[in-house]
Amino acid sequence: MTFKVKDYYFHKAKKENFLARSIYKLEEVDQKYKIIKKDDFVIDLGYHPGSWIQYTSKKIGDQGLVIGCDIRDINKALLPIKNVRVFQKDVLTIETMEELGVSEQFDVVLSDMAPNTTGIKTVDQDRSLLLVEMVFSLLPKFLKPNGNMVVKVFDSHQAQMFLKDQKKMFNEYHYLKPKSTRTVSKEFFVIGKGFRP
Repeated sequence: MTFKVKDYYFHKAKKENFLARSIYKLEEVDQKYKIIKKDDFVIDLGYHPGSWIQYTSKKIGDQGLVIGCDIRDINKALLPIKNVRVFQKDVLTIETMEELGVSEQFDVVLSDMAPNTTGIKTVDQDRSLLLVEMVFSLLPKFLKPNGNMVVKVFDSHQAQMFLKDQKKMFNEYHYLKPKSTRTVSKEFFVIGKGFRP
C-alpha cells in the first residue's frame, strides 16, 4: 500500500530532475548536521530509487564515492554518474568491503529503507524496526570509527527503546523529522555523528 502525494516536494523533485522527493529529507538532515563531506566514501543501504545517491554524489565531489546497495534491480539512471556504483545485493550477505570494490570502511552510512507497508500500524512499525536493527548491526562492518550515519525509523515505543540503547555508539546523536516529511507520516531520522565501535 504505497501512495504518492503529488505535493510541493513531488513537483520540486520532478522539476529539479531528482528521482524522488526524499532528496529533500537528506538535504535538510545534511544542512543541519553536516553529515556528508567532500571526498567522503558513502554507502546508501536500500538506495532505490536513488535520490539520496544523486544528492550525495554532488556533495562528495570527484574524489569521493557513493555506493548504493539494494535487493531491487539496479536503477540504470544512476549508472552514468562517475562517482557512483550500484549493486543488486542483500547487504546481509556482504562479507568483505572488496565485494563492493573498496578496500576500507565508509565515512558515512545512509539508510532510507522502509518495509513494504501493509497499512496496519503495528505490523509496519515492527517491520521498520527490524530494518533499523539490521542497519545498526551492520555499522561495525561498514562504518569507520568517527564516521556518521542517517537512518529512517517509523516511530513506535519499541523503536524509541531500541534507539535509546544505541546512543552510546556515537559522540552525537539526534532525531529529526524533516519539513518535507508528510504530516501523516510517523517517520523520522536518527543521525549519529562520531561512531564509536
